[in-house]
Amino acid sequence: MYTGYVRNITLSAEEDLIERARLRAAHEKTTLNAAFREWLKRYAGRETGSQEYSQLMRRLGHVRSSGRISRDEMNEH
Repeated sequence: MYTGYVRNITLSAEEDLIERARLRAAHEKTTLNAAFREWLKRYAGRETGSQEYSQLMRRLGHVRSSGRISRDEMNEH
């Protein structure tokens, strides 16, 4: 599962917050550790660029361009 050296860290949070996070992870059929690792990857920027681009392209999939737009046309109100 891991491709390199793995370090353990200790985090602190309110007990009810941790329990709610564990329940959500279980509902998503994952673990709190796995969810945290995914969050940490995104937070560190490792996969952010390509994931954000893919998400943006999915959200804008309905947009169609009619061709090139001049600078003047872009600045029209």
